[in-house]
Amino acid sequence: MPTWNADQYLKFTEERTRPCHDLVGAIRAANVRKIIDLGCGPGNSTDVLARRWPEAEITGLDNALSMIDVARREQPQHRWTVADITEWASKETEQYDIVFSNAALQWVDDHASVYPKLFDRLRPGGALAVQIPSDFNALSHRLMREVAPPGLHVKEWYCHAPAFYYDVLASRAGKLDIWQIEYQHVIPNADAIVEWYKGSALRSFLEAMSSDGQREEFMFAFRERVRAAYQPQPDGKVLFPFLRLFVIAYKRE
Repeated sequence: MPTWNADQYLKFTEERTRPCHDLVGAIRAANVRKIIDLGCGPGNSTDVLARRWPEAEITGLDNALSMIDVARREQPQHRWTVADITEWASKETEQYDIVFSNAALQWVDDHASVYPKLFDRLRPGGALAVQIPSDFNALSHRLMREVAPPGLHVKEWYCHAPAFYYDVLASRAGKLDIWQIEYQHVIPNADAIVEWYKGSALRSFLEAMSSDGQREEFMFAFRERVRAAYQPQPDGKVLFPFLRLFVIAYKRE
């Protein structure tokens, strides 16, 4: 059964971490002493936070033990916990200067409820900082759905329009920043797109399938469609567009 695989995810460390750098670089919070990194994965985002705020106490949270094991081994100086983000948001009572999440909340249900709960975990002057993919209807995702077996029940990630997050947070926040960036990742070939998604979105499709044979047939069909859809540039490399949404909401002092 497919599971979250840190090695697969980290094949594209630079590309996956670049939005995290962009989000961290945009946070304007003072006296940052305590940070929670929600959906921290193998700890690449946590490391970015630690470099920006080296004196802060940082906790990384993820629901995949395989990811936390890697993070704990590589960065033992931080606190690590295996937990579900939605449950944490409902039960946590501690407050933080930064509640941070890089490419994780797209897997969480009911954003209208969860985002305000995350915001409530902030100390006065703190920041809720979130980045999620917003290319749900991008070509690559349409191809996944087109070649999936009929009737397959897949729990896919999702993202609302920017205005949704504004409406959810604007009445609570003293200041709210929302923006999108479409990254143009330069990758070796179309097969690299398949490898990229094996570490993220494809996992849900593969997990929903009942046999290895079904998974192999699906992967073969998806790879062929991706090769046809993403043509190489004159130098042989492929441009892989990826749209992401950024939200930073600041709590009033």
